[in-house]
Amino acid sequence: MKKKEYESLLEPLQLELNNLARWLRHTGARMMVLLEGRDTAGKGGVINAISEKLNPRQVHTVALSKPTERERTQWYFQRYVAHLPAAGELVLFDRSWYNRAGVEKVMGFCTDSEYRRFLRQAPVFEKMLVDDGILLYKYWLAVDQVHQEERFAERAEDPLKRWKLSPIDLEAREHYRDYGRARDAMFDATHTKHAPWHVVEFDDQRRGRLTLIRHLLDLVPDVKLPIEPLELPSLSTKPSKERYDGPVTPVKGRYS
Repeated sequence: MKKKEYESLLEPLQLELNNLARWLRHTGARMMVLLEGRDTAGKGGVINAISEKLNPRQVHTVALSKPTERERTQWYFQRYVAHLPAAGELVLFDRSWYNRAGVEKVMGFCTDSEYRRFLRQAPVFEKMLVDDGILLYKYWLAVDQVHQEERFAERAEDPLKRWKLSPIDLEAREHYRDYGRARDAMFDATHTKHAPWHVVEFDDQRRGRLTLIRHLLDLVPDVKLPIEPLELPSLSTKPSKERYDGPVTPVKGRYS
């Protein structure tokens, strides 16, 4: 999809996302979206598309690094609980507790006992969240390996994207099928009536973002609230300019 077409289709969706945010604030509802998928699938891009026009004090992105030594001794879900939404908030998880069913399982970062315990506990944990009133939505972003390889190559060549590549990412390239099997086992154990999975094709990332956002908006209630008109009263004086009477002055401009 061309950029111009994408942007023209994204704009009305972002207006609807603003309506959603206003509805969350008005009702005090809590909402969280889990975005899972292979490396390079496009999780960061869709998170940016959702959040870029929303209030950052209300919409939070969670992308946790690997657990600390202390966190490794805690209940597995414990460090995620601190990031659950409060009233009126939307939380977007760039990977979530499902790390255990994906990268930790495939790369051997957890024991088989820990993995199986997770598959048993995750539906129970999510049922508790939903029963408490949290709106929970889970998405898997699907990408074929040929497109994944193209994106890995782009990241390797672009110095502005090199930070996205880690040794684990490079090693994971040889485990595409293993990740697929782990995903299917995860779906079998955690695709529930109260917290189902939704798969969105992300071979074309722009189309994928539009599809995911449209689907997400269709899942929530009718959230359009009337917008009260806002008129700015005239200033009582002429507009003023910035003036500096102390020892600090602006940095000299270097770009015209």
